[in-house]
Amino acid sequence: MLAKVLSSAILGVDAYKVEVEVDITRGLPSFSTVGLPEGAVRESKERVKSAVKNSGYEFPSKKITVNLAPADIKKEGTAFDLPIAIGILVATEVVETSKLADFLVMGELSLDGRIKPIKGSLPIAVTARENGLKGIIVPRDNAREGAIVKGVDVLAVETLADVVDFLNNSLSIEPTTVDLEDIFKNNLTYSVDFNEVKGQEHAKRALEIAAAGGHNVIMVGPPGSGKTMLAKRVPTILPDMTFEEAIETTKVHSVMGLLDNNSALIVTRPFRYPHHTISDAGLIGGGQVPKPGEVSLSHSGVLFLDELPEFKKNVLEVMRQPMEDGRVTISRAVTSLTYPAQFMLVAAMNPCPCGFYTDPHHECSCTIPQIRKYKAKVSGPLLDRIDIHIEVPSVRYKDLSDERSGEPSESIKKRVNSARGIQIKRFHDGKIHCNAQMTSRYIKKYCQIGEESKRLLETAIDKLGLSARAYTRILKVARTIADLECRDEITSYHISEAIQYRSLDRNPF
Repeated sequence: MLAKVLSSAILGVDAYKVEVEVDITRGLPSFSTVGLPEGAVRESKERVKSAVKNSGYEFPSKKITVNLAPADIKKEGTAFDLPIAIGILVATEVVETSKLADFLVMGELSLDGRIKPIKGSLPIAVTARENGLKGIIVPRDNAREGAIVKGVDVLAVETLADVVDFLNNSLSIEPTTVDLEDIFKNNLTYSVDFNEVKGQEHAKRALEIAAAGGHNVIMVGPPGSGKTMLAKRVPTILPDMTFEEAIETTKVHSVMGLLDNNSALIVTRPFRYPHHTISDAGLIGGGQVPKPGEVSLSHSGVLFLDELPEFKKNVLEVMRQPMEDGRVTISRAVTSLTYPAQFMLVAAMNPCPCGFYTDPHHECSCTIPQIRKYKAKVSGPLLDRIDIHIEVPSVRYKDLSDERSGEPSESIKKRVNSARGIQIKRFHDGKIHCNAQMTSRYIKKYCQIGEESKRLLETAIDKLGLSARAYTRILKVARTIADLECRDEITSYHISEAIQYRSLDRNPF
């Protein structure tokens, strides 16, 4: 007998419908799976066989053929265990077919018939809605995540027997529901705060400007000056995530299996902190079956690269395209996948190999050629995409011993939100959302400056040795500084402060 069960598979950060066809005929006992299954899918026959038997059902001693359609796309993962088992039970007339056409069925089976969590229930629920289905049947641990999607019934199950009883109308399962307002209210907390940072007022001010305009940042300072501490607190001053950002970010973490079972939706800005030994595939994404990399996992949040010159040059260079476009496209022979990558880059580096070139309390042991070689590891094209350079000096004892708390993140965030509100209004008719994304057309329109500011810029470029690429970066940052002050015009004061944040463009010797 032939049976058909609807299921789903992940491709990139989206899902597509898969028809699991099970045919049982007379012949020597065998179990074969076709439709480009990869290793974990092929191994499902052993899990399915044990789960069916240990759940109290008879496993047929016949020739079993399972087809996963569309058959021209590679299938991976363990989520097909449950639909295959249900298909076998339908073909042996244990399960009724009246409800099967209304639900997508997904789940990994343990040998005793329990259903284990899967990856990607959020995009699967989206696919069910797009295909006009009533709902999805998923493991209990994944139900809250799928219930974020409105208009789809998400049924949480724990065992194979639960699914059989539901399909046979002998068990009623209430759809899982979540309160989005409650999720945003209770989960929007960070474990760190800017009031814990002693001193470094100049760096805090620069990071506030960066957060307000969505600018990429690089911090330069000796070891122990607080660069990492500052970077970890940047997400706490970024604007709160919108529902659309939360959905897109959750989808990326869901397909990678990184979503906490108790968390239905990611509502705090991600902070990713990869080690400098990471490969280009680990950072950008890739593999035989392409997976998202760190730039996509930090989508809508912060990607922190500590010790920037220690990263391999080819790893840093592949970041240029996603920093420019806000997405990553990975092409392979069989498919081409695009992942979101709209992140804020925060990088940190020492001023020289030993780390003490600018430190007045420690003697630098590096030669000038060594310092030049060290700084040259960060290429001009990559530096061109970083708007703000911050010098972070070592912290004085007076600041460390001060018992008073600094300004909390909540206060800084209010100013950032105000500035972002101005930018959203300004670019409401375009495809950009913040000053950092401005192209030449927008810069010409919204970054008009007076004669005094023009003379100041000319002096900076000619006398201080600033590069030509610094020109547009200074205008963008100056526009953000003016937005923080709720000013329509960019003054020479805004320009002069923006010039301070281009230290790596100057000739250091």
